[in-house]
Order: sequence, then structure tokens, then C-alpha cells
Amino acid sequence: MNIRCFQRSFSAASLAPVQLPSPMETHLWYVLPNEVKNASLLNQYLEILSPCEKENVFRMRGDQLQRRALLARALVRTTIARYQTNSQVEPRSLKFKKNIYGKPEVEWQDVDGSHLPPLHFNISHTSSIIACGVTVNSAIGIDVEEKQRKLKNNILAFARRYFSPYEVGLLTAISDPEFQRQEFIKLWTLKEAYVKALGRGFSAAPFKTFTIRFRTATQGHLSERRDSKAFDVVVDSFDDPKNLTSNWQFALLELAGSHYAAICIEGDRTTEGNGTRPMKLTVRRTIPFVEDECVSGTDAVVAIVGLT
Repeated sequence: MNIRCFQRSFSAASLAPVQLPSPMETHLWYVLPNEVKNASLLNQYLEILSPCEKENVFRMRGDQLQRRALLARALVRTTIARYQTNSQVEPRSLKFKKNIYGKPEVEWQDVDGSHLPPLHFNISHTSSIIACGVTVNSAIGIDVEEKQRKLKNNILAFARRYFSPYEVGLLTAISDPEFQRQEFIKLWTLKEAYVKALGRGFSAAPFKTFTIRFRTATQGHLSERRDSKAFDVVVDSFDDPKNLTSNWQFALLELAGSHYAAICIEGDRTTEGNGTRPMKLTVRRTIPFVEDECVSGTDAVVAIVGLT
């Protein structure tokens, strides 16, 4: 990847300002790496990264991995900067920290005494899509997976290694191999989003220690139901039930016609039952500094479960 640094200043004004998500709303931004090929634009993204982020990018082996790492960090910085219009925070000036389990968080800096919004974010990517989810006052975890993701191992053998007995039974009951593979990917995506929302990492919350259930979906699997209000996602924990309450809210969707995207957010613990309400979601496709497109309500976003 032919990237070099050069001096150029980018400010929040370079990005279209966006209003903060409302309570229990998620903003999902995504970029398709294949749409970002201009070397000059990649250089602009590199310029807004911190020295440590640049080092991590160039540590990747191969142009494709470097470009994906660069786009992921640029997407996070440009996305968060859009919400800082009052204090004019530049994407390059944002600071980040990690919790004890390594989950990145924004380290807010005082800017002329301005009150900066309590944004939470999470990022996920494959070779063909990079997504960033944003909420206010709600922990968030997201995961994106290719619908055509190939599994090297036998699906049921893989599921027995990582999934709960209930989930294995759900997959075992499916005789069609392609249908079984699709249901496996959906379950994996939801479980990954939940672990990331907890912010503890896979080692602290192994997939086998909790179960994803589709409440009121006992008459069929997700692929057989297109009414996203017909059922919702709940989670049962075996070793830490206090973390598994109705306050964890899930959504699952088809994104860009080629991926599954799962979102898990934490609801308001002071409001009983928030976790069972459909999530409000706004989805935007972006090429930072070039173009943004709201794709909510289009064929690019197809609700499977948990969305209004």
C-alpha cells in the first residue's frame, strides 16, 4: 500500500455534523474497503491517526490488511468527530483509552469547558466491510460477518466446541446444510456482539457460558420469519446471571446485501422492560471526507429481528 504522511489539517468542519443518537438509538456507520482506493485519500486518513495507530497499521503484513486497519481507525475518528460540532474537536485530536479487558473507549478532553457527550462506540470488520456503532449513555457491542463466510470445520462440531447445548440443539434440528450454516453465522454474530457489549473480552465471557434465545420464535428459525416485531432476542447466562437481564437489547440485520450485522446495547436500568422494545437504528454508508449516505429504509438494511 503506497501511503506516506504529509502535513494537512482536518477539522470537524470537514465532516457533516450529525445530531447525537436519542436514548435507546444506535447509529451504525459503515465503509466498504473496495470503494476506497484513492491513494491521496488514504494518505489523508493516515494523517489523522496517532503515532501509535500509524505504527499498528504498518505492522500489518500485506497491503489489504494495512488498508483495512487504516480504514477502521479513520472510521472511528471521523465518526466520533461528527458529534463534536459545538467544541470543534478535530478527528486527529481525539484520545482513546482501553478498559481493563482491552475494549477501546474515548478519553474525553476538556475543550474550553464544553460538555462533551457521553458517547460509546464499538467497531467490527471483515475483509469486505468495516462498521462502527455509536450510542449515548449505553454500552454497545457490534459484529459483522459475511453471509457467505466459509467454515473450515464441520458446523456442528464447531458449535459443540463454542455454543451452549440449547444452541447446538437448535442447529442440529436443521437438516438443510446451507440453512444450518446461515443460522450458525447469525448466532455467532449475536454472541460476538453481546461479548463486545459486556466489554470483557472472549476469555472473560466464553461463548459457552451463555445462550442466545429467540423468544416467541419456537415455531421457526430466523430465516423463516421476516416480521422483526414477531420475536426478540434474549440471553441466558450460566455463570453470571446478574449481567443477563432484560436491559440487554439486541438487533440483527442484513447489511449491504452481503453481511449480517448484530448490535447489542445496554438499556436504561431505571426503566423496567426497556430491553424488550425494538431498537431504533440509523444506518449510514460513508467514505469519510468524501460522501455520506443514509441507507436506513433501503434495501441495504433489512431487519431480521429487534428493529422498529
